[in-house]
This record gives sequence, C-alpha cells and structure tokens, in this order.
Amino acid sequence: MRDLPLRVRELGRAQYLDTWRAMQAFTDQRGADTPDELWVLEHEPVFTLGMNADPAHLLAPGDIPVVQVDRGGQVTYHGPGQLVVYPLIDLRRAGLGVRDLVTALEQAVIATAAAFGIVAATRPGAPGVYVEGAKLASVGIRVRRGASYHGAAINVDMDLGPFSRINPCGFEGLAMTQLAALGGPRGIAAVAGVLVPELHRSLESRCHG
Repeated sequence: MRDLPLRVRELGRAQYLDTWRAMQAFTDQRGADTPDELWVLEHEPVFTLGMNADPAHLLAPGDIPVVQVDRGGQVTYHGPGQLVVYPLIDLRRAGLGVRDLVTALEQAVIATAAAFGIVAATRPGAPGVYVEGAKLASVGIRVRRGASYHGAAINVDMDLGPFSRINPCGFEGLAMTQLAALGGPRGIAAVAGVLVPELHRSLESRCHG
C-alpha cells in the first residue's frame, strides 16, 4: 500500500458528451507530474454504448440521446440521481493494473452499500455490483497513454424506467436497483461522502509502485 494523492473535483450535474471530451483532453494533455484526479458528478439523461457494444441491446431509446463512447462494456444509462465517479489516474505511475482499478471501483461500491446496511456483491463474468441479482452499479473504463478515464456509476435515487429501454450491459431482462429502494440514502452528497474515501482507500491498497 502506498499513498495515492487524488484531487477530487465535484462537477455537479453535467452533460455526458462535454464530460467525456474533457476526460479525453485531460488524459491526452497530462504529463509525468500531472496530479491524478477523481471527478464526482451526475449526468443529464443519456444512453452510452461501449466500443464493441451490440446496438441490438439498445431497444427503444426514444428521446434520450445515444452516445457511442470509447470505454469497455455494452450499453448503459446515466441520469440524475445516479452518482458517477471518474478516476483519472496515471496507472503506470501508481503501479495499478486495469484489473486493480476495476476491482477497486467494485469494492468501493460494495463497502459504500455496506455502510448503509446493504449487502452487495460482484458477479463472475458480469462487471459491476449487484444486490440479490439486481444491478446497483456499472463499471467501465478506458486506458490510454497508461492513464485511466471513465469509471463507475452507482444508482442512488433515480428514475430507473430508461433501463427498460435497453438490455443493461448486454443482459436481457436484467433487473436494476438503487440505494433508496434498499433503505439507503436518497441524496447524492451523502453517498459521495462515503464512496469517495472508500474508493481512495481501495485504490491505495492496490498500488504496487
């Protein structure tokens, strides 16, 4: 375990496309000494498809915008009431592998749920975090120039209806859930206050540098 300084940026509610372009620009322009950052935010409604996503999983997008992005994974939905965290980390400098980062994100969500009395877990072959078979959080990252962007989205207190317009993460009929429905808090800030330090600890415990 080693110290991993993270500059936390709280961005409020932001358009997905603008945030994605900003993440790409940050990653392309960063140098050897650029501090790592963790972006914390909510998105306006949007469906996003990963690089190799099958468009057939996008069933009926309707009036919600669809964006093809450069992360892994299939199709997912982002919207208000969902907490999104984007770790922009120089993985080589930190001594973190891709699997380390994915695991850190998943374990931080599990620890956050546990703090609110909710038992969550991962599923083999299905990235993300689940509660009794229903998906609570999605994970998808991209690594470029040895640095990460994209991240994780945890459902807090949102309209889950748009998930019925897709096969979430490529799984037909996958049930979705959220913290508010499980007895957890309804406020994004309350969840972020737990998730951010949990993610920081989870990342530091996996640094090999």
